[in-house]
Amino acid sequence: MAPANDSDTFDIGGDATVHRMGYGAMRITGPDIVGAPDDEDAARDVVRRAVELGVDFVDTADSYGPGASERLLREALGENDDVFVATKAGLLRTRDGDWLPHGEPDFLENQALCSLDRLGVDSIDLLQLHSPDPDTPFEDSVHRLAELKDAGLVDHVGLSNVSVDQLESARDIVDVATVQNEYNVANRDHEDVLSACEDYEIGFIPYFPIGGGDLGEQREPLEAVADDHDATVRQVALAWLLDHSPVTLPIPGTSSIDHLESNVAATQLSLTDDNRDRLA
Repeated sequence: MAPANDSDTFDIGGDATVHRMGYGAMRITGPDIVGAPDDEDAARDVVRRAVELGVDFVDTADSYGPGASERLLREALGENDDVFVATKAGLLRTRDGDWLPHGEPDFLENQALCSLDRLGVDSIDLLQLHSPDPDTPFEDSVHRLAELKDAGLVDHVGLSNVSVDQLESARDIVDVATVQNEYNVANRDHEDVLSACEDYEIGFIPYFPIGGGDLGEQREPLEAVADDHDATVRQVALAWLLDHSPVTLPIPGTSSIDHLESNVAATQLSLTDDNRDRLA
């Protein structure tokens, strides 16, 4: 694992500089990530507060709502070109709220066109394949994202929920700017994918950055480190992600301004060697 550096920024695709602590916009939707939230004004206020705090990297998806998160982001951000917005295509939502991979190329393109409209942009900053589809050849899905990039509808292409082998296959087709996999201090199953991203200078976006609150055997050492810094366990978990690798781009999501401010404050927390040893 490469040592972390002190930079709080990362160049996505080598040319789009963002602050590494981002914001995940999944939670500005309704219950179970279906429909619009009860208070849309409050949702927009959270997004605007994130920008005020210096967050300039926001992650969303066509399937969040579906569509509600992207629409609210457009309404909150307006024509703010300083915010880099990543979205995702490749999941169907059922009426029961289930998430079903669907990577058929024409479906991906249709989702991308809908995202362009909802976000109110001429090109998507970063379009990620939300998940490989077992019923569609992976390369076919990636080829369509590459074609959207070639057509100028997408600036950067990313992947999500992929293995190292899938990342390698995709890199033969298109420049991969980011990979978004589940990863946190208590779940490091994708350490090999993170290492590959370091090798290729690809941004690694760890979703569930605090494990949905389930931090298992790491909770006790996290609490000890939190006491050392007069911080919260959540802040230490986020600080660990930033410290662990120079390519990580955490995107903690929340619908609360208080939680948002606490998350961003984690960027000011510097771990010691003893802290790292406790959390190893």
